[in-house]
Order: sequence, then C-alpha cells, then structure tokens
Amino acid sequence: MPAKDANGARPTDDIVDVLIIGSGASGAAVAWSLAETRMKILCLEQGDWTRPTDFPTNGRDWEARRFGDFDISPNRRGRDTDYPVNDDNSPMKVANFNGVGGGTVLYTAHFPRMHPSDFRVRTLDGVADDWPVDYWTLEPYFAENDRIMGVAGLAGDPSYPAHEPPMPPVGLGRTGTRYAQAMNKLGWHWWASDIAVATTEYDGRAKCINLGHCTPGCAQGAKSSVDITYWPQALRAGVELRTRCRVREITTNEHGMASGVVYYDPNGVERFQPAEVVIVAANGIGTPRLLLNSASSRHPSGLANSSGLVGRNLMVHPWPQVYGYVDEEVDGDRGPMTLMWSKEFYETDRSRGFVRGYTLQFARGTGPANEAILSAAAGRLPWGREHHAVYRTLFYRSLRVGIACEDLPEEHNRVTLDPDLKDSHGIPAPRIDYTVSENTQRMMEHGIARGIEIMQAAGATKIFTPQPGVLNSPGHLLGTARMGTDPQRSVVNAWGRSHDVKNLFIVDGSIWVTSGGVNPTSTIQALALYIADNVKQRLANLFD
Repeated sequence: MPAKDANGARPTDDIVDVLIIGSGASGAAVAWSLAETRMKILCLEQGDWTRPTDFPTNGRDWEARRFGDFDISPNRRGRDTDYPVNDDNSPMKVANFNGVGGGTVLYTAHFPRMHPSDFRVRTLDGVADDWPVDYWTLEPYFAENDRIMGVAGLAGDPSYPAHEPPMPPVGLGRTGTRYAQAMNKLGWHWWASDIAVATTEYDGRAKCINLGHCTPGCAQGAKSSVDITYWPQALRAGVELRTRCRVREITTNEHGMASGVVYYDPNGVERFQPAEVVIVAANGIGTPRLLLNSASSRHPSGLANSSGLVGRNLMVHPWPQVYGYVDEEVDGDRGPMTLMWSKEFYETDRSRGFVRGYTLQFARGTGPANEAILSAAAGRLPWGREHHAVYRTLFYRSLRVGIACEDLPEEHNRVTLDPDLKDSHGIPAPRIDYTVSENTQRMMEHGIARGIEIMQAAGATKIFTPQPGVLNSPGHLLGTARMGTDPQRSVVNAWGRSHDVKNLFIVDGSIWVTSGGVNPTSTIQALALYIADNVKQRLANLFD
C-alpha cells in the first residue's frame, strides 16, 4: 500500500474553493469557465503532461506505438498512470487516456453535436427518458466550445440546426470524393464533418500538415486537445493543476457535505485535500468507480448513490465498420481520419425494425503497418507466397464506413468495483458488465447493410464486414451517473449537482441520459460549460 508521510500521519493540504478531479475534456472546460470567479481552483490529475516531442508521429515507429504506449486501451497501454479495467464480460472494450487532456489526446477529433431529438427520446419514441435540458439550452455553449477548441466544418448542413464552424472544413481528398460520388448515386445525405482540427492557423496554433492519423496524438498541435486549448487559458487565469495525483475517495463531513478527497501524491504519500466544492470529471467509468469507492457508514452503497443508479445504464456506442478496397490509390493516412458524415438514418423510422438511429462516418485509410496488422488479423491478408501481392491490392486503397449506433440505457449494463483487480495504489479497479441490446443489434445489421451498398456504389471490389462479436468500437463511456429531476431515477439534477450531496457536481459523460448516435466530446464539453455557468449564477445560494 502507498505510504503516509514520515511521521505516519496523513498530511492535509490547504483548503481550496473548488476541487476538480480529472483534467480531460470536461474538467478543462469547467476549470476555464470557473476561473473568472477568482475562486481558488485546483485540479488533480492522475496522469501527466504529454510533451509534443513524446507523440508517436515524431518518429517512424508511430504506427507500432499505437499498439503500445499510445494504445487507446489502458489495459494494453499499461502505463503507471493508468488503472486496469476488467472488461472481460463485455464485447465492447474501454478506451480512455489518463493524462492532462484525457481522451482528447488520443481521440480522432471528430466533433458532431447531439441532435435536438436526442434530448427527447421518451417524448418522440417512447423509450428511455427525456433529458432535463434540451439542445437549445446548450446551443450557446456548443458555439462557445467550438470557438475555444477550434472546429473546422461547413455551415448549412440540413441535418442540424444552423451553426457556423470557425474554420473551413477538412478537404475531401481522393477518398472523400469517392464517398461523395457514391452517396450522390444512392441519393443519401452526406456533409463535410465538423472536426476539431485546425485547417488554418488558429489561436496561435499551426494548421494540419497531414502527419498521419490523429489518434496517437498530434505533434503538430493542429488537433484540438484540451491540453493546448482550454488548459493554457485556465492556468493563466490562476487555476492550479497538479499531475500524477490519484484520488482514492471523496470524503464527507457530519453535515453530509463533501469535505475533500484522499489522494496519493507523486511520491505515493497519502494526502487529504479539503475543498468547499468538489467537481468530478473522471469519465463514465472513472466517476462511478470513485463514487462507489467512496462508500462510508453515511453512504454505504457509495457516494451520491441513494438512487442505486451509480454505475448503471452504461452506454458505449457499438460501432461496426465496413471496409472496401478500390482499384486505384486513395488517401491512405494522408489527412485527418474522419472527413464526412451522413445522417440519412439518424432519426427513428420504425419500418427499419428499431428505434432511434445512427451516423455513418466516412474515414480515410491507414498507414502501411496498420493496414498490414488489421488486414492480417481480419483474414484478408494471407501469409506465405501471396502475401506481398495481396498487400499491394490493399495498401492505400481502402475505404471505411463506421456505423455510430445509438446505445439506449439499460440498468444491467453497468460499472462495479472488481473484487480482486486493483491499481498500483491498491484502489479497486472498475469491472464492466455489458451486453448489446436487441434494438442495437438490429440497428447495427441495418447499418452494415447500408455500408455494403455504399462500398458497392464507390466501386469497391473487395468488401469486408465485421466478424461476429467484433465491433471495432472506440468504447465511449456514458450514462453511469445520469442527470434528471427525480432523485429516485437520477444521480445529479438538471445542472449537474448531486441530489444527495449539495456541494458535489459531476460534469463528464457519466451524466448523460441517452447516448445519441454521435461521438460525445462536443456535447460533453457543452454540458460542462452549462454546469459551470449555473454554478456561477447560483454562487449566493449554491447549496440550497
């Protein structure tokens, strides 16, 4: 077990006004927003800064490192700042990153917003629950976040309410032109994606120069990760950020209020950090893990868990992908990965056999090593005499359509504490129990069939669909501490405050009520800005 100080006591740090746990997409946004209050704000992050020189795209081995120290899975990455995750009982595997910037360091930077209908699924479709907020409440926060992050896109998409991305879109290139022509042939909607990548010089950042795919981090600084967007501004405004500080539990006082956290400092010393307000921004598995591990005699089932819903209703966006190969060279890895989307099948049409819908995401190919690894694993690249001849028909000739499926909440899909697995500080690891619902299964089958049609229309001669049980998913982590107006059916209220603990707030993807069929980062950050704004407006009676 980690040590206490030399005298065997737990050191206590100076009290802060606001303590934020986690420095990723939501933690950075809420820190930046609250900084204008001039309160004493501290963020504890269990990971570290990633220097631009550390990113794989600085070296020739960048593709190999995507499967090593920059893997999206903490179990494969295995850094000392990571915590293990038991996801054996789930076909969907966890993707996260523990460090300043969180998942934005390793995300693809695809930046769609939730749709207005996503907040009203009970009203519109009779499933799940409506959100206590709507698109129009969040719209100014979406716009503010687009400006701060730096989003490239094309105004006028008929599938969305009007909005104006601050930079022009990423070019379609050879790959996108193929997709666009195919979609035109089929008569289906498509549009240039909103992408958090600088296509022009923006806010002191250089524009994208197509170093390679964005997933293993952007050495150029063109990808909008929060370590280079929100955090520099928050730090200049006086927010303190301490790295390599792993929080074990949130403590409460005799009045039932959060009093601070117990954490381990970079030297492994157990410390107590007192705070007037605690804000959790640790993602959809890290947050329920922390709340469940904060059980006490006052909160025997975990902190903020009188509803019994902490950890339940996990949603992870099942994400099958259809591959096709054409007879001429296209872009490969030259350019940001995702370049356009289609919302043709986003809204509910019950004749399809399921409710809600999905986004079709159109991606470029990949680099030489990654193409070989993925194709060999999928069985389309043989070993032996034909290996090189077949590889030449695959390299820089691939198309890929991902089906981003809405994942409706089900209480049996959940995060609990593993009874045996622990991190390096002895804190119980999260355990994931998840099954794909029948509705989502039918949605995936429909999307895969449409992906095949797109590949055929694009002239692909070799088309590959997912193997059974292989979802190629990014594993978005949503819904495990949902928001709502009824304390018996939700964990936090309509502006992110715990129903049970009046000075405890949650701002990450765990507060989502439903998942939509889009990448979540844009909406996570808009919600964090909205909650921060509510805190600022209610400072005089914040705990009433």
